[in-house]
Amino acid sequence: MSGELLSITIAPGYGMDLVSLASASLVEGHGIEGDRYFGTTRQVTVVCTGEVAKAESERGLGPMDPAHTRRNLVIDTDEIPRAHGTRIRIGQVELAVWRDCAPCEQMNDIFGDGARAALKERAGVSAQVVRGGTITVGDPVNIEPVVSEQAG
Repeated sequence: MSGELLSITIAPGYGMDLVSLASASLVEGHGIEGDRYFGTTRQVTVVCTGEVAKAESERGLGPMDPAHTRRNLVIDTDEIPRAHGTRIRIGQVELAVWRDCAPCEQMNDIFGDGARAALKERAGVSAQVVRGGTITVGDPVNIEPVVSEQAG
């Protein structure tokens, strides 16, 4: 699966407004410099346009800007596999999916009643930085799902 990085945002502290960035430095094992989750297990959050569009369609209300889901990165692709270890490569940076990000109650506040339910299993993933570097809006994205081994 491939796509493009559409936006980068960070929140410097809990409850603070999001800050949009044209580029960001990601540090291996830590996350995005300047983000409140830097150095935690939840290093980077990623959401995609396709899943938000499905939630928007299901909800039947106005448009839902994926950048307002409070995830760090928005990528233009249909879906993000949730399997632990799935690789997301953005330019030279490599992320590994840690787990699904459940939508919080703020989604109803931001997008209207029913948004949180519509975003269940569509609100993105938490990932960890496997290889750091700088990413820039417009960078190519490549997603490599984990391949399960079958007994043979």
